[in-house]
Amino acid sequence: MTSPEDREVLKVVEQALLKRWPETKLEPSLDRIAALVDALGSPQLSYPTIHLAGTNGKTSTSRMIDSLFRELDYRTGRFTSPHLESFLERISINGLPIPPEGMIATYNDIALYLDLIDSRQPHPISFFEAMTALAFVAFAEFPVDVGIIEAGMGGEWDSTNVVQSSVSVITPIGLDHTEYLGETLVEIATTKSGIIKPESHVVLAAQDVEVAKVLLAKALEKAAIVHREGVEFGVGKREIAVGGQQITLHGIHGIYPDIFLPLYGAHQASNAALALAAVEAFVGVKLDDELVQRAFANVRSPGRMEILYRDPTVIVDAAHNPHGAKALAATLASEFDFESIFGVLAILGDKDVLGYLREVEPIIDRLVVTQNSSDRALPVEKLEELAVQVFGRDRVFVESDLKSAITYAMEQCTLVNQVSDGISAVVILGSVVTAGESKAIVRKIALSHNPDYVDPDDLDGEDL
Repeated sequence: MTSPEDREVLKVVEQALLKRWPETKLEPSLDRIAALVDALGSPQLSYPTIHLAGTNGKTSTSRMIDSLFRELDYRTGRFTSPHLESFLERISINGLPIPPEGMIATYNDIALYLDLIDSRQPHPISFFEAMTALAFVAFAEFPVDVGIIEAGMGGEWDSTNVVQSSVSVITPIGLDHTEYLGETLVEIATTKSGIIKPESHVVLAAQDVEVAKVLLAKALEKAAIVHREGVEFGVGKREIAVGGQQITLHGIHGIYPDIFLPLYGAHQASNAALALAAVEAFVGVKLDDELVQRAFANVRSPGRMEILYRDPTVIVDAAHNPHGAKALAATLASEFDFESIFGVLAILGDKDVLGYLREVEPIIDRLVVTQNSSDRALPVEKLEELAVQVFGRDRVFVESDLKSAITYAMEQCTLVNQVSDGISAVVILGSVVTAGESKAIVRKIALSHNPDYVDPDDLDGEDL
């Protein structure tokens, strides 16, 4: 049990980290993180790693890899970003967020080194660089048997790219963060291919043809062993099931039937194939069928097509770009049978908002536009203007804040369900920030109706 004193110290630690250069503003370079980990004794080299880059699906795939390794009795360290509700989520040990006392101790270990590198570099250590170093040190101290490291943005100059991964995983690549990564898929792929290490294994999701050419060329340059979705591995069979889907996976070393995956969407089946191939590449042999079945049955991916409430049905999804919105729309259309959908949208201003709206318009009947608490949030007035262009005036409603928008949508959905034979639902979307804040809002609503409500996230992972 975390003491009140530790909770107060944790707040001080978080504020100290947040005062650093934000992760949304970059000065692309490995100089600072390289100097920092060198001063720390290169903790990231004390355990083998799997490194993930891509536009969408990294966190879900990371969680699946983590679950597979834990079933294999590996002690795991998983670094992902951004977080939904607590920055502790970014550093996971054996499936659980690092405890507050662990974060405090790790921060105290590196705080002086952060100041030292700040004094020697033209730009100080950023928030993301500091979090990356904290993860590296925490995993070394535990210690872990394998690190599962998700790149934050890009690849070549991402601060996670000081690892020497034995397996690199590249999830589907789409247009996002174009101000840093480039205006074309080829430019973005070139940057992300920078995680591929010499003579390593490279596991590639299905990609646009031009993207695939870039990734394969980099793999050839590095003399890496390539495993491609749809060629060396993939999804053999997929059927919709209650609470998720039933799939057969064709791995690198064998076929794995009868896998229940408690996540929705064809994209999650592909993520599962990617995760399995990554672990197979790491261990070099076929895994036990029952072990694989257990690992995937235990997978959770909070904020990704996650059902938060049942009456009315409330789903949250962190899709934040058109590529992710397309997968969200396809999943809602093919795997749910809602009579109508109330969308609640809060999105960041640096995204392709019109592209996003066009992807979700076919599956959302009424859209409530609002904004989250991020200082990057698109103002609700501007979002309303764009939404009307795509949805029309009659289908767009405005609420000034996320809580009131969710409350309004749930109330309206309940009224529709009371007078209709079909079932309508609320889908909250637009941003990881929106997803995290929505989970907290809906949790309070659930507790007000049922004091015994247990958040499924509390059941994730295992004891350290």
